[in-house]
Amino acid sequence: MTKKMLLLISTLILILPNEGASEIRLPSEITTEDWLLAFVDVETTGLQPGYHEMIDIGMIVTDLNGLPIDQLFLRIMPAHPERTEPGARAVNGFSVALWQERGFVSEAAAVRELLAFTKAVSGEKRLLMVGYNAWFDISFIDHLFRSQNETWRKLFHYFVLDLPSMAWGQKHRTLTGSALSDSLGIAAETNDPLQHTGLSGAQYNLRVYQALLSEFPELPLMPR
Repeated sequence: MTKKMLLLISTLILILPNEGASEIRLPSEITTEDWLLAFVDVETTGLQPGYHEMIDIGMIVTDLNGLPIDQLFLRIMPAHPERTEPGARAVNGFSVALWQERGFVSEAAAVRELLAFTKAVSGEKRLLMVGYNAWFDISFIDHLFRSQNETWRKLFHYFVLDLPSMAWGQKHRTLTGSALSDSLGIAAETNDPLQHTGLSGAQYNLRVYQALLSEFPELPLMPR
């Protein structure tokens, strides 16, 4: 296998250019005309979906080359703030008083705004979610939507892309964000709990994706 035979997006977007090929060959179901990426990160009151809850979410929608189109950030007041773990608070600074000071939406309003935003920005295109530990984010999003008798499938395709898996496929043998940042030569996400949000996480996720793409500059961008 040559360097050009690159696994860019796990088993979903496979780039296998022939020797001397002038363009990227995409599977028929993935086209720039029909798909967008949604870089997502959530902050929570702990690690257990269904018991702990989301307290914010950031989303940046881009084309398949990682060019930003629009973004959304929502701060959410959880139904059970008393369940907040000290470790979670140390990461994201959550407190009822701080959320009241900075402004928030209810869980019901968050679901409505997420549905409206993704519908408006994507139009007829499909959204493919991209995350760092994507299973964690989508698990919490799933519980939030279930609590409002809704489904996250209205937001994204059922496939989700996991950035550490993509990096592993490009021989970055690390899983932590700080180590991967060093390996890619990009700025790590802030560790200041008062600045660490779902949006700062989504911005970091996008930097990782862009850096992974830039490791192979001999490959052309995906055609628009």
